Amino acid sequence: MRHSKTEKAKTHERIVAIAAKKFREEGLAGIGIADLMKEAGLTVGGFYKHFKSRDALVAEAVGSALELWKDRIDAAAAGGPRITYESLVDDYLSEAHRNYPGMGCPVGALAGDLARSDKRTRAVATRKIRDNIELLATLIRDTNKTDKDTARSRAVMTYCAMVGAISMARAASDKELSREILKTVAQRLKNPTL
Repeated sequence: MRHSKTEKAKTHERIVAIAAKKFREEGLAGIGIADLMKEAGLTVGGFYKHFKSRDALVAEAVGSALELWKDRIDAAAAGGPRITYESLVDDYLSEAHRNYPGMGCPVGALAGDLARSDKRTRAVATRKIRDNIELLATLIRDTNKTDKDTARSRAVMTYCAMVGAISMARAASDKELSREILKTVAQRLKNPTL
């Protein structure tokens, strides 16, 4: 039985969403195609109807996962909750983000894996990281009325601090230390003069 283009597109999106979540939870090498396709309710043979290779899926899944902030901005523009620098920092450095990496930032979950991935995946990640830094810089300029260079510099520092803090908070087995890392970095990013 042939599937319509709409059904194929929905199946493709479902595979990408499952892969994006599982890669963030288990690492890029932590789950194989057979397990991903099984979770999607499909066969391994069906994989190649959607992707040329595993690397193609990885690049698309990482790119999709790195759209989280853009999706929030689009939702705000459509009447959803307003996005601010402070709200992004608070959401990123939250216990919920720490506890559920499959739903969060792929850079915080996969930085080491991304550095070792193929050129296509690294190019996608680089483009999306650049977009996220620019979004932060725009929010910083709008909030603090700073010049473009200062806002860009602070955005780079903020993004790096958040990724490092969420990684360290996940690595720490001591929950109090983990909370302290998240809280301290969030406070410092929102109030750099402290």
